[in-house]
This record gives sequence, C-alpha cells and structure tokens, in this order.
Amino acid sequence: MILIYSHKLTNRLKYIFTTIFKDVLLTPVEFTQDPETFKQHPDVKINYTSKNLGSGLFFQSSTLLFENGITEQNISVFKHEEYPCFFAVSKESALPFDPFAASFYLISRYEEYLPHIRDEHERFNAMESLAYKHRFLQLPLVNIWINQIEQIIRKAYPEFNFPERKFQFISTIDIDNAYAYKHKGNLRAFGGLIKGIKEGTFAKRIRVLMGKEHDPYDTFDYQNQIHKKHNISPVYFILLGDYGVNDKNIPVNNRAFQSLIKSLADYTTVGIHPSYASNSSNEQLTKEIKRLQDITHRNTTKSRQHFLKLVLPVTYRNLIENDIEEDYTMGYADHCGFRASICSPYQFYDLDTESITNLTIIPFTVMEATFQYYQNGSPEEVRQQIHELMQKVKDVKGTFVSVWHNESLSDEGIWKGWKNVYEFMLEEAGL
Repeated sequence: MILIYSHKLTNRLKYIFTTIFKDVLLTPVEFTQDPETFKQHPDVKINYTSKNLGSGLFFQSSTLLFENGITEQNISVFKHEEYPCFFAVSKESALPFDPFAASFYLISRYEEYLPHIRDEHERFNAMESLAYKHRFLQLPLVNIWINQIEQIIRKAYPEFNFPERKFQFISTIDIDNAYAYKHKGNLRAFGGLIKGIKEGTFAKRIRVLMGKEHDPYDTFDYQNQIHKKHNISPVYFILLGDYGVNDKNIPVNNRAFQSLIKSLADYTTVGIHPSYASNSSNEQLTKEIKRLQDITHRNTTKSRQHFLKLVLPVTYRNLIENDIEEDYTMGYADHCGFRASICSPYQFYDLDTESITNLTIIPFTVMEATFQYYQNGSPEEVRQQIHELMQKVKDVKGTFVSVWHNESLSDEGIWKGWKNVYEFMLEEAGL
C-alpha cells in the first residue's frame, strides 16, 4: 500500500492517484490529510502538496486537481528525459513537472470540454488536441510518466515490490454490415443490382444472391479459424440501428443475421455498436441495446460508437444510463495513436459533475479504416506502423487494442492484402 498525503483531498486527486497506482500499477493507495499520520507511516508515501514536508517522496502539486469547473489552462510543453511534459514545478520535486495533474488533464479529455472546432460528424478533431499539436499523439505518454513514477519509488524504496504487469492485446471487430449483397431485403437488393450495373458488379451480385459465390463480407469462418490459431478471443460490436444515411446494417429481423449474432455470442464477446442516430437519442440507444439482448439472451455491457461518434460527457452518460460497463470508442477516426495519451483501461471521470463513474474506457490504438481512408497507406507501410505502435505499448506493458471490420478481411477490392496485415498484427501481439 502507498500512502498519499495532500492538504485537500478532492475527487480529481483521488481519481488520478487511484487510476495510476491501483488500475495501472496494480498497487492499492490510501489517502490522508493529517501531516502526523503521514510522517509516522513507515512504508511508501507520497507528499502531494506545494511544500516539502521532509518526509516521503515529494511531488510538488500544481493547481488543476484542486480546482472545480472547466477553465482554459495555461499549458507550456517542454521535454524531460526526451519526453514531452507540462505543468512545470520546482526542482525540489521528484519530477520537474506534475505528472498527476498532467495525466488527469489528458485522460479526462479536459480539452474536449473546452470550446473547439468539430468535424462534419460533430466529433472532436484530432488536430485540435494538445497531443497532435506537440507531436505526442503516437506516444502512450501517461504510461511513460507512470513508469517514471514507478522507477522513482523503486529507487527510494528498494524493498517495495510492484506486482508484475504484462502486455495485453485485444482484437475488436465492428460489424457495420455483415454481408455485402445478401440478406438486405428485396428493396435494397433491387437497388443494389441497379447500382451494380453502374459499378460493373451486377454479375457478381447475382451469383452471390443465387448462392453460387461467397459473399465477400462474410469473413466469419476465416475469423474463427485465425483467432483459434492465435488463441485470441475478439470482441465484436454489432450495428443494430434503424436504416438511415449513416446506418445501413442488415435488417434486425433477418434470421440469417440473428443466427450469425447468436453464433458469435456463443464463442466470443459481443457488444453493441450504437448507431449514428442513437448518439442524439437515448431512447434509440436503449432500443438497440434491447435488440441485441433479445437476440443473444445476454446482458449487453460493452459498446463502441458507430463512426466513433463521441461527444463528452453526453455519450458516456447515456451509456451509463443504459448499464454499459465498458466502452471502446476512445480513439480518432483519422489518426492512429493515443487520443487520451494512455494505453490502459481507466474509469471515466465526468468533469461536469466532478464525479468518478463506473464506466471503464478501453482506448484503442489502431483502426484499419484510418490507414485506408485517411492515410492511403499501403499494407507494407501499415505493417511497419503497427509494429512501431505495438512496441511502444509493449515497452510500458500496456494494452494494445485494434479496430477491424469484417469487410476488410475479404481480401478483395480496396482491401486486397489487408488480411495479411491483420494476421501480421496477431503474430506481432505474440499471444
């Protein structure tokens, strides 16, 4: 156990120390405001105030964890041990910056509550972020700082042992459209044939609809095979929205689609992929979750937003109201890396209410659509980027989460060669 002393114990302070020590370093913490209790404590202890008490490790505090409300922060980024940092403090402190306040700023997504420019889907723009502007978007910076804190404690208390941590990998797959041509319903199938005449895919569509050729999006047998080979249990997120401009999933009442969902739920973990429309309608979100639960006969506790449409804090509040326990949306559509500068699961802190919630955020690092649609990366280039990003996560013993789609494993059209990229990533994970 590590004892934390501060002159004022706020929700922000308790949250970030618990996240760093209990959730990431797997070490419990306790808190005190009593200087005498702190001085008499015989084991590892941290003084997080503005003044050095001459006892324990001194991490000088900045003001953020003692504030209420959301205000523009004066942030000046500088380097320490070759890594960016901010919220500078005196040289008397164990580190020349406040890693606890800086970590809170990043993982709470403080900047996303401030006025900012949104993209065409009302999402926070990666280029607006501190991480993008100061070129640390592709660094799990919070984990790097946590490792620095760990090393400082190990040096000061050589007899203290932190539990062993290991690199983890989670493959997640979104099912926006389970099939390219099949099971769309008569009207959509007819429209698809008309579209096929223009695109030159008419004959292929006919062959698939007649059962003479495999539907290219139906890659689920392959997925099952490759996941068994690598001993990986993926997490699937299934779109069950009402048909619309941005929600074009297979009709929910289609028996083949329901059978697929039941099959996936029998041997993997299945979560909801809340539709684009549900982001502005809690009633619609509730309906979609019920659809999945009615099909699987299981509680739905995991989610990832369609289009990664995340608006803080509303999106997360709606998920909490619907008993979602884990969300996998934290990441950008147009940039790979670390949106919250962390590669470990952590609890959502609601800055509007200054409260710690029970919703666990599982940030992702890479999405194949980012490379394909935003970066125009070749499979060879993407393999190198995945290798580099995964190594950074391995270095801090974090969790590497990937986002893939069933259609990108078809090895057809624009996705030619991407099946090999996926297999490369599974091999790199080395599980």
